[in-house]
Amino acid sequence: MSISLSDWFQSGVLLLDGGWGTQLQLRGLETGAHPDLWNLSQPEKVREVAECYVNAGSDVILTNTFGSTRFPLARHGYENKVEEINRAGVRISLDAARKKADVKVFASIGPSGVVLMMGNVTADDLYAAFLEQAQAIALEQPDGIVVETMSDPAEAVLAVKAAKTTGLPVAACMVFDSGKNKDRTMMGTTPEQAVEQLTIAGADIIGSNCGQGIDGFIPICRRMRAVTDLPIWMKANAGLPEIVDGTTVYRQTPEKFAESAMKLVEAGANFIGGCCGTTPEFVAALNCCRTQKSN
Repeated sequence: MSISLSDWFQSGVLLLDGGWGTQLQLRGLETGAHPDLWNLSQPEKVREVAECYVNAGSDVILTNTFGSTRFPLARHGYENKVEEINRAGVRISLDAARKKADVKVFASIGPSGVVLMMGNVTADDLYAAFLEQAQAIALEQPDGIVVETMSDPAEAVLAVKAAKTTGLPVAACMVFDSGKNKDRTMMGTTPEQAVEQLTIAGADIIGSNCGQGIDGFIPICRRMRAVTDLPIWMKANAGLPEIVDGTTVYRQTPEKFAESAMKLVEAGANFIGGCCGTTPEFVAALNCCRTQKSN
């Protein structure tokens, strides 16, 4: 489906979804298991996650395809199922999105899990893997693709270029969790440098996800807005995780998350959602952001 991005976000802030991994775990996904394999073995449970975000008010939901390039799939013996797993993941989210008018689906492409600078894989190999995934995704005609949770800008650029071959709108998001002020990627890339590199690669939307709590996203968003007119996509964690009796716990409440999200709107964000630790309740709380910008 073709989207006019400028028309789409002009009316106000658009709400993204929240975390997927923890929602799947609540439905029985075991620690260490590959979530994307559930697209084939437990599609009804994956659909439940997508539907809960649609019901919470998300304007955009993602797909359960974050780790569906051949590299992470190979670690579980499923490298020959790239097309099948990706197509199933997109179909599941598209089916959930149909339950409410105007909900869009952006298919998720995450990191490969291999590091270019280690020399174990070439740039051509990595591009080919992202291209294989992007082309499989495109067969099901989602509304866009999001390249997310990227720490290495070189890898992100390859993924964006591969995604752009589909003709779909592409969002590109980096993780800023390093440096004294947690305003650099693991590779030392600043928000300004990320914007420049991802824009040259062809990204239609620029942003950040994961890595830290929402308060740290506000200055990052402000810095991105200062150097780009492109739409900005922000998906923060629900604070920093704590381990309590062997379980990962996030302390931030949906209400506090939404309060900080209002500042993201002021900083120039067009798309706001949540990443690790966020739930449908967080998305529901974010409806205040939509109202603020519409006014």
